[in-house]
Amino acid sequence: MPLSRDDVLAAREAVRGRVHRTPTFTSATLSRQSAASVFLKAELFQRTGSFKVRGVLNKLGSLSAEERSRGVIGASAGNHAQALAYGAAVEGLDCLVVMWQTASEQKIEATRGYGAAVDLEAEGPAVVFDRLAELVDETGRTLVHPFDDPLVAAGQGTVALELAEDVPGLDTIVVPVGGGGLLTGIAAGFDGRIVAVEPERSQALHAALAAGSPVPVPPESIADGLNAPFAGTLALEACRERGIETVLVSEDEIADGVRFLYERAKLACEAAGAAATAGLLSGRVPFSEGETIGVIVSGGNIAAQTASGILAGR
Repeated sequence: MPLSRDDVLAAREAVRGRVHRTPTFTSATLSRQSAASVFLKAELFQRTGSFKVRGVLNKLGSLSAEERSRGVIGASAGNHAQALAYGAAVEGLDCLVVMWQTASEQKIEATRGYGAAVDLEAEGPAVVFDRLAELVDETGRTLVHPFDDPLVAAGQGTVALELAEDVPGLDTIVVPVGGGGLLTGIAAGFDGRIVAVEPERSQALHAALAAGSPVPVPPESIADGLNAPFAGTLALEACRERGIETVLVSEDEIADGVRFLYERAKLACEAAGAAATAGLLSGRVPFSEGETIGVIVSGGNIAAQTASGILAGR
């Protein structure tokens, strides 16, 4: 059964008071450039540094006593990992997160800092879900999927509710996409135009739409938060039902987005968090004069060395 707006409204009640209502800023520069009204939804100021905690807390709140007793497990490049570790600590649950050996060291350490155990047996994102399946079978832990779970996606959709309330007359939301949990939630929570932005070097959603079902892709983008090895079935269904537009942005365009948000909007975001902005800044996202556009700045978990390299143009 498709995710509904009622699911997103229920998620808002479930996480109320447990997540930040993140600010929405105008962008005069993007508005002038596009002849539209552009607003930035700053989810980098969310707990754990990204929107991911919304979905995690909604999912954890639904677990039975038996599911809680088994502990929880998830897989992630870092943002879902940190959100799950944080949420499990808040809920008093034992937590194991499957990451991969080349994941951001900053995100690995932050995940451990929230109290989770981290498994690093997977060599890369292409095999991390195989390792996850092994550990689910071995440990019996309750899976909290990073994107292809209705409760997780409904929690992510609360971003759209806030953005629409903060921006009366909102026409369009531009969304960064990895596995598609945020996209799925926003499609359920917002009935206007939606544009999904993916890196050229991490095309899980594009590949799924072309194939008609989720297929594996080699995710290699600088936007590590979007490096999902496949897109979720929920996101694919949402795209089919809603006619969601999809665009690709290059690595250079993502880096330009990071620099723009840092220099002009004073938002120190990660590369994944800049992908939606890159879509608009580069002109890849088509728009109409006078359109009111909300852009999701989805996270800010970036290592200082990585940030300095991008900002210096290297």
